[in-house]
Amino acid sequence: MINGKRIVVVLPAYNAAKTLEATFREIPDVVDECILVDDHSSDDTAEVARRLGIIVEVHPHNRGYGGNQKTCYAKALEHGADVVVMLHPDYQYTPLLVTPLAAMIAYGVYDCALGSRILGGGALRGGMPRYKYIANRFLTAFQNVMTGAKLSEYHTGFRAFSKELLAALPIEQNSDDFVFDNQFLAQAILRGTRMGEISCPTKYFAEASSINFRRSSIYGLGVLKTSVEFRLAKWGIYRPAYLRFSASPFGG
Repeated sequence: MINGKRIVVVLPAYNAAKTLEATFREIPDVVDECILVDDHSSDDTAEVARRLGIIVEVHPHNRGYGGNQKTCYAKALEHGADVVVMLHPDYQYTPLLVTPLAAMIAYGVYDCALGSRILGGGALRGGMPRYKYIANRFLTAFQNVMTGAKLSEYHTGFRAFSKELLAALPIEQNSDDFVFDNQFLAQAILRGTRMGEISCPTKYFAEASSINFRRSSIYGLGVLKTSVEFRLAKWGIYRPAYLRFSASPFGG
């Protein structure tokens, strides 16, 4: 616990058996519970998780990255989470930063906190492919213009949320694919959510999850579409289903 708040880490997993234990071993003691959702892996991810004492939910069929997160957050709230930290189990982000990320929420400073690979300038040093870095910077700049936010990146897989924010946003309306993350942030920004960032080192290696160029391109187009939809919603011209909610400021 932090400040009397129950901290739950969720691990959206797909074929993460080789990296799960290294990730789990570095999760700090302030975490009250870890929940892994296995998106119908073809390896023994679920078995490794159970051996480590992690609560496991297995999808009977592959739902996609966004669909996995939907289950993650629902299960975390079922288990009484006050603060939910989403951490990829591929050991790309350091779990040691769960504590400061969760504390930003637990002490009521922010409703949403992001671990940024861009702050501190370590993305390329950590092995991020140059084309992904360039795409990240272009997309983030475009998103900041369209949303009016000032985030250093929108594409991190290391995030923390308050239970109140998760309950306030219609995330079930979001995509089941990778663009889920950006739709979530669009919802949060539209709702006036207090958002903070910390610098987070990252490392790329053979076993770390990474989508290929084709999937990356599809994701990039989805990000552009989401940003345009956000701007249209702000102007009152068009609201897709996932942005159809009260845009009154969210107080946490």
